[in-house]
Amino acid sequence: MNLHPRARRIAILLGLLALVAVSPPLVRHALNEPAGNVHQFPWLNPALSPGVRAGLVLKKMTLDEKISLLHGTHWHGLDLDTWNLNLLHANGGVGYVVGLPRLGIPGIQMTNASYGVTRNPRNGRYSTALPDDLALAATWDKRAAYAYGALLGRELRALGYNMSLGGGVNLARDPRDGRTFEFFGEDPILAGTMAGEMVAGTQAQHVIGNIKHFAMNDQETYRHRLNVHIGERAMRETDLLAFEIGLRISHAGAVMCAYNSVNDEPSCQNKYLLTDVLRKDWKFRGFVLSDWGAAHSTVRASAAGLDQEEPSSIFYGEALKRAALDGRVPMVQLDEHVRRILRSEFACGIVDHPPVKSPIDVGRDLKISQHLAEKSIVLLRNQHAQLPLDAAKLHTIAVIGAHADLAMISGAGSAQVDPQAGTDLHFANPPKRREVWFPTSPLQAVRAQAPHAKVEYNPGTDPAAAAALARTADVAIVFVYQWESEGMDLPTLSLPGDQNALVEQVAAANPHTIVVLETGSPALMPWASKVSAILEAWYAGNRGAEAVANVLFGEVNPSAKLPITFPLREADLPQPTVVMPPPPQPSVFAHLATLFRRPGTELPPVQLYYKQGLLVGYKWYQAKRKPVLFAFGFGLSYTTFHFSGLRVKVVDGRVSVNCTIKNTGNRAGAEVAEVYASLSPSAGEPFRRLVGWQRVRLNPGESKQVSLKIPAQYLSIFDVAKNAWSLVPGEYTLFVGGSSQNLPLRKRVRIGEKSEASSAKPVGGF
Repeated sequence: MNLHPRARRIAILLGLLALVAVSPPLVRHALNEPAGNVHQFPWLNPALSPGVRAGLVLKKMTLDEKISLLHGTHWHGLDLDTWNLNLLHANGGVGYVVGLPRLGIPGIQMTNASYGVTRNPRNGRYSTALPDDLALAATWDKRAAYAYGALLGRELRALGYNMSLGGGVNLARDPRDGRTFEFFGEDPILAGTMAGEMVAGTQAQHVIGNIKHFAMNDQETYRHRLNVHIGERAMRETDLLAFEIGLRISHAGAVMCAYNSVNDEPSCQNKYLLTDVLRKDWKFRGFVLSDWGAAHSTVRASAAGLDQEEPSSIFYGEALKRAALDGRVPMVQLDEHVRRILRSEFACGIVDHPPVKSPIDVGRDLKISQHLAEKSIVLLRNQHAQLPLDAAKLHTIAVIGAHADLAMISGAGSAQVDPQAGTDLHFANPPKRREVWFPTSPLQAVRAQAPHAKVEYNPGTDPAAAAALARTADVAIVFVYQWESEGMDLPTLSLPGDQNALVEQVAAANPHTIVVLETGSPALMPWASKVSAILEAWYAGNRGAEAVANVLFGEVNPSAKLPITFPLREADLPQPTVVMPPPPQPSVFAHLATLFRRPGTELPPVQLYYKQGLLVGYKWYQAKRKPVLFAFGFGLSYTTFHFSGLRVKVVDGRVSVNCTIKNTGNRAGAEVAEVYASLSPSAGEPFRRLVGWQRVRLNPGESKQVSLKIPAQYLSIFDVAKNAWSLVPGEYTLFVGGSSQNLPLRKRVRIGEKSEASSAKPVGGF
């Protein structure tokens, strides 16, 4: 009896292999290659709208076919207990939804694509690792975000996928979140804009784009059990605003709902989130899929707006079919789930432009990865113009720490991108998890930049020995790191091991010490004032070493700005209230247990209260008057810039901002003009908020005009009583400068009042 399931699987496998050998037409059919033309299948006419095409297909579908689109087929699409030929046409990604070959509708081949395409050995041994998403946010460059997404889309298609599961836009409410590196920072306008551009770039390659995790999925600890409590206004002006902007820009085909509950209702059956906000307020026309194992019910989830269960069919398989047949799920409601999925397939082009497996243009994509990394590196400190280094004046260089002789660290979890074939480097720490390092060698990159200097390496495991090497060098470059992963939060923002002691001792031995941070979150730096220069390189991807070396030696002038605040002390972080249920505590296998649970097996919730509400990131530090190590929006350059001539015009609530930026240094460089606003006092927001920015590239001595139109929503509050954004009449102050704490230009204006058109007046002599 125990051998029967295994024998059945073997028999199915042998039968499928036989089909491959003797029946090419049937295999083609199983692979979901369209068989037919516009006369047979009028929905294949691309001149029709996606909605019309979806409706035409829906009319031809059986109930079983409808149900098949509403759930996955288990991990990697390899459920051998089914007779639907999944083994033949699943592509080895993390999810697969069967297609409708008789109607010319392809299956949905899903995989993760956060900072690169996570792959399966069946699809080849290579995909390009880009700098992580937080690094992308540090570019403050919309075009860079679009190019980033386009690269992901091209590589997804080349590997046989037609849907991305990237697009994380959860805000960094706590920078210790283990997935901070997968998201776009702490500000909703910056995060939503950059994520939206990235997903738009992916969808332009005929791949279904996704934005996740909807909503308030801001930490990993107890993520399956968290019940997040937050006020409606705070939610709409923070995390949900990032989603709203991202969807408005990208027109993403899908939204992934989260593991956690929000205000006592699981995200994947939360009517307020999925229907009231997403469908009614934002007019979202795509489909909602669950995070892997995040569905909790059939009837309730369907009524709330969940369209597709992943990765399996616990609630949306036979249970949904029975519920439809006995009337507990109205057929019109079930049809709407199907219609949304079909519409996204047509709108995103996966029907008209199916992916074709092909070689990735490795050379092109590595150049793009390096260019993006160069744009993302933030120069945090540069005392006495230590950087850029002049190779002609250096005789000895010490490169120290963080495996910098071989590699640079990457972020782990479902976002993990594997290194190139044969170069997988692992340094296991902590136990049961592994760090994956990309084979991009800072030591070799520094040697290439300074071919006539003596460049020596020390691993940094013995701080005294590293300091001894540093003492003999003209300059010491210390690489430090913090590894992060999905499924765990950082216990602290302090660098692990003896890295702080390493920096302290090296800096004491050599006054020309440069620190390069490889982190996915902010790091505490008790030694910051003792070193001459600091670079934040993030998780820099396949060409990170080359990018870092180009910045160190001035081949690239750094222009990135922090998308997240670096605090002075951990005690300064906002501390949400957590209420634990009675024991027992969850085991380390809670995640797997959740994925394969049956109804009624869930663990009791952990209550998380976000009492800080609107005060996320830099807004918290401003409102609480807490000093920071490095402010949101901060980043230095090898040149200098001057802001002048601020003009603000207000007509009928529409605000335009103009100013001049001049490059006052001797190098070409780029500056980001950041625009902030403090609202009318009656709005009840004791902080400045980012409302716009423009990136400007300038040659030495060159001046350019910056012109921005500020959307009214970005100056508004969310009025819960009206369920609408409201521009509060009164006096506002607009600020312009190079970071959230360096805003030399400001003007007061009156908005929402009759005299607003001529009401701009200077403040404080500016």
